[in-house]
Amino acid sequence: MNDFSIGIDLGGTNLRIAAFTSEWYRLEAITIPTRVQDGPGAVLDDMCAAVRKLVAGCGGGGNLAGMGLGSPGPLELPSGRLLTPPNLPGFERLELKTELEKRLQVPVIVECDANAAALAECHAGVGRKSNCLSLCMLTLGTGVGSGIILNGRVWHGFAGMAGEAGHVPVYHGGLLCGCGTHGCLEQYASATAIARAGQELTHTRTHNGFGTITARSIAEAALAGDTESQRIYDCVGEALGIGLASLVSMLNVPLYVIGGGVAAAWDLFAPAMFAEMDRGSYIYRLTRPANPAEYEAGKTNVFPAELGPDSGLLGAAMLPFFQSLSS
Repeated sequence: MNDFSIGIDLGGTNLRIAAFTSEWYRLEAITIPTRVQDGPGAVLDDMCAAVRKLVAGCGGGGNLAGMGLGSPGPLELPSGRLLTPPNLPGFERLELKTELEKRLQVPVIVECDANAAALAECHAGVGRKSNCLSLCMLTLGTGVGSGIILNGRVWHGFAGMAGEAGHVPVYHGGLLCGCGTHGCLEQYASATAIARAGQELTHTRTHNGFGTITARSIAEAALAGDTESQRIYDCVGEALGIGLASLVSMLNVPLYVIGGGVAAAWDLFAPAMFAEMDRGSYIYRLTRPANPAEYEAGKTNVFPAELGPDSGLLGAAMLPFFQSLSS
């Protein structure tokens, strides 16, 4: 076996750790709940235990090239220090990189989770398929993350905090976000926001029979013809369209990728998203492709991610091999 790397995807709900070869073949993976309520020490313990188990299982046939970790932001990079992550309460100022390297005695590269996902989509997903090395990716999960890739490299900004589009207001005076701002995109287009809207919807109905309300259950109801559930996804598309219209007008990159679990409901929210982009950005109107379902060079293309839930995990594992691309 060739050299392998370990990727860690630190989510607000799940902690995923996997070993990948340099050809991006996944060897083995571990997924466990993120014990946010037990504090940073418990989560670090879980990470290290999983890493040691994977290294023990893979180390006989190759060398460990390094470890990469994708974490919710905002982060201070390259130091790998968490600042005030809205979806990881109690983890403020955690020295992720330093703590992991001290415990594991292995070099660790810490990256924003959305940057890691964007890197993977660029080099192994929709970017590779389209031969496109510049893109912006939005990840719709527990929160909304975003990553920017320019000429194959992650764009970090001067303090490592570029690409926090999930915490840019799309509705001024809107819902209060965990970051302290009102009306952020995250409050309207994340899986958490969709579930909340679904829970509010059930309170207005007179009949029972609803189980646990999730973004997926709302999507299933919409696909089954429930108009109110479809309206929730119309609102998701509208908020995404407002956010993307601003990104298109500011960045003018040729490819925008929508990933995370919510992206599976693409057909439910995409029509409203494209309509809002068309309304909100004259740059998009000037550069929209003739067929949004097909990549067109020289145009502004928007596609769902191709790597599914593995994008952030694979991107984290890519970091030791592509370190020069993420500097």
